[in-house]
Amino acid sequence: MTDPDNPEKRPAKKRHLLLKIDSWIDSTIWNAGFRSAEIWEDITIFFRRFRVRGWKRVVFELAGEGLTWGSVGAVLMLTLAQPAFEATKEDWRNRGDYAVTFLDRYGNVIGHRGVIHQNSVPIDELPDGLIKSVLATEDRRFFDHFGIDIIGLFRALVTNAQAGGVVQGGSTLTQQLAKNLFLSNERSLDRKITEAFLALWLEANLSKKEILSTYLDRAYMGGGTFGAAAAAQFYFGKSITDVNLAESAMLAGLFKAPAKYAPHVNLPAARGRANEVLTNLVQSGLMTEGQVIAARRNPATVVDRNQLESPDFFLDWAFDETMRLSPRFHQHSLVVRTTIDMGLQKAAEDSMETSLREYGESYHAKQGAMVTIENGGAVRAMVGGRDYGESQFNRATKALRQPGSSFKVYTYSVAMESGMTPDSVVVDAPISWGNWSPHNYENRYAGRITLATAVAQSINTIPVRLAKEKFGIAPIRAMAKNLGVESPVRNDVTIPIGTSEVTVMDQATAYAVFPAGGMQSRRHGITQILDYGGDVLYDFDRDEPPARRVLSEQADAYMNQMLSRVPYVGTARRAALDNGILTAGKTGTTQAYRDAWFIGFTGNFTTAVWFGNDDYTSTNKMTGGTLPAMTFKRVMDYAHQGITLRSIPGVPAPGPDKSVKTVAAKPAAGSPPPLQRPRMLSVETTRIIKDLGEQLKSAAPLEPQKVASAE
Repeated sequence: MTDPDNPEKRPAKKRHLLLKIDSWIDSTIWNAGFRSAEIWEDITIFFRRFRVRGWKRVVFELAGEGLTWGSVGAVLMLTLAQPAFEATKEDWRNRGDYAVTFLDRYGNVIGHRGVIHQNSVPIDELPDGLIKSVLATEDRRFFDHFGIDIIGLFRALVTNAQAGGVVQGGSTLTQQLAKNLFLSNERSLDRKITEAFLALWLEANLSKKEILSTYLDRAYMGGGTFGAAAAAQFYFGKSITDVNLAESAMLAGLFKAPAKYAPHVNLPAARGRANEVLTNLVQSGLMTEGQVIAARRNPATVVDRNQLESPDFFLDWAFDETMRLSPRFHQHSLVVRTTIDMGLQKAAEDSMETSLREYGESYHAKQGAMVTIENGGAVRAMVGGRDYGESQFNRATKALRQPGSSFKVYTYSVAMESGMTPDSVVVDAPISWGNWSPHNYENRYAGRITLATAVAQSINTIPVRLAKEKFGIAPIRAMAKNLGVESPVRNDVTIPIGTSEVTVMDQATAYAVFPAGGMQSRRHGITQILDYGGDVLYDFDRDEPPARRVLSEQADAYMNQMLSRVPYVGTARRAALDNGILTAGKTGTTQAYRDAWFIGFTGNFTTAVWFGNDDYTSTNKMTGGTLPAMTFKRVMDYAHQGITLRSIPGVPAPGPDKSVKTVAAKPAAGSPPPLQRPRMLSVETTRIIKDLGEQLKSAAPLEPQKVASAE
């Protein structure tokens, strides 16, 4: 008889149990594998029934590849569509519901934006001739396509190939509306892809009538007008419902090039374009030659507008600023008092056009942009491009361009804040930072020099050496943001010499800190927003926080001392103003001469000037000290006529009592005639007259009996 409690028996029992477990695991795995093989064999036998050979196999292989690549394409399409999805998140319908009248700094009407409700007309009430003229010229297959006209696009490609150039566009009316509502006129593949997706989105969310109506209400029509209704009132002095076929054809001809064919500017060109529209009506089959013959013989005439000009780039920006402020109030019909000085605006536009007309071809530069800010933050002038009618893309506020050496002021500002001075000595010698080795212009190195000399001569190695050896990249990025750069600033080692893209407005805003004594420039284009009853809904001085200090007084003074040498002994000698007006600033030229900048200031104004090309092609060795500096001088000479001059903080005035004087224009030898500012009262005279007026108002009126006795 065995004893169950015998200790010698226990190991044998454990081994027996483990053997059972091992055997069970082995058998289970084997059975599972065997069963899986049987299942796989059954599946294989089943699918052998569907095996194809010969031509059928080719079809199935192609279908399989098609599904594979179709899945890849679907993922790619969704990725490309993301910008379009983001654009549709904004309240684009209500954006156009605002009716805004803009005034200049003196209270004169300078333009409108948004939809003027009393002039908007339902699509069913518009003249038949206008609708047909627009469709015949802009999109004949509008009611047949889904937002993208494949047939029309192919036809345009063939026509352009036969002509050897672009003579016919392939964009549908829906694509044009997508561009007007959501996008800019920037010519790029990304923009065209986004435009196509937005066109599909519009077709899916709006009816054809709504698309056509919105297009007619939102398109720019020249003369500062938006929408066919406003254009009819502006050009013909009548309601859109009353225009005849000749006038309808002229309006339809404006969509292609509103500035070129604006009838108040070039009536013969407008009539020639209208005749082309009438021909389109006949060729498209929408009308017969007999129906249009009367319009050919009696072309439209227009109301004399005396060449009224509107600061359209500024108004677009001011409208965006109005929309940014609009959540503060519920009214949609607004009067906006802006900061723009139309005299200075005209001078800026003339200076830009003069520079491009005289030197643009030789420098291979086709575009320019400019912003002028008065000390205190008021934007007095803005030029967003050479021709608003040709391109409404605002290069002053939206174009991101590399600033070149003009970005160095942020590096040097950090250096001044860290305890250095203009007399601090640094070494100009070759330097490498990782795999990057910046070079000076013409690969020349000066050895031991002061920071003031480095700024004046725009030496590249010095700001890189300061960043690498003293304070790094982060403080430079922070300084740029503090001074007013709103564009994203890169976080790489190349930014000390200006590789991070900025806008012209960014540079003007930041540089305006220097003449403000280191205080925020508080850039703004709107002083007040009122409703049509006269109630003030927004006031800049009342509703915005006061300027805060972003640069210490000492650092600001040091920066001004260095920057004031640049126009006299540095790279911007063509920027120095006449009549001894102290000028400061910095040039900037980017790699391969793609961009040329000069941003300068006096105690009164800051002006940023950029020249280049929209397609980023190189100029003919144009630097910031050439055309940008010359244009700056022409504008600023005009701006300082007849005003009280202010000194630049931290910089000694050029002579006794030079900080307060009245100056007049003085022609420069070998340059175009200087612009003349109209005669006006000086600031001091205006103040005296205001004081007299206040005293007269507060004086007690004479009593009637005393007046009678005196008589």
